[in-house]
Amino acid sequence: MSNERPVAEAVAYRGLPLPNVPEDLVIPNVLGLDFDERLWDVWFRPLVLNVSQGYFVNILRVRKSGILSRHRHTGPVHATTLKGKWHYLEHPWWATEGSHAFEPPGDIHTLEVPEGVEEMVTLFHVTGAYIYVDADGKALGVEDVFSKLQLAQDHYEKVGLGRDYVQQFVR
Repeated sequence: MSNERPVAEAVAYRGLPLPNVPEDLVIPNVLGLDFDERLWDVWFRPLVLNVSQGYFVNILRVRKSGILSRHRHTGPVHATTLKGKWHYLEHPWWATEGSHAFEPPGDIHTLEVPEGVEEMVTLFHVTGAYIYVDADGKALGVEDVFSKLQLAQDHYEKVGLGRDYVQQFVR
């Protein structure tokens, strides 16, 4: 076997699909913010809810300034800011439009959208859980892919899309 990348021909794979591989998931227009408001679940729009690997990918949309939450992550988080800006009270950096942030597991931070920001939109890839904590670090609650799935089911049922609408995002 060579370490060089083989030249591929413009022919689709002809073999049988590998077992237990889920379908690809393609969601059009995720960056367009002019779609059906029912798709938003309290500022949380799921893109992938991966229950088999314990992560979720979502777009967080916030239309007001203020504190969202103080939390600690059990796994790594990647965040790409699509619109507006935000930061953590505990850190000097700002996540501004077009920036990417990596949040290491175990870091405790308090998310704030500052005054003057009409809308903040960020794509998050969260592995593991959020542990919501008070100012001293005492655990107050936990949120993970399973609780996000439950919240999304409840939301989609409430807005008339049906509980099963969320199944398209589950892997």
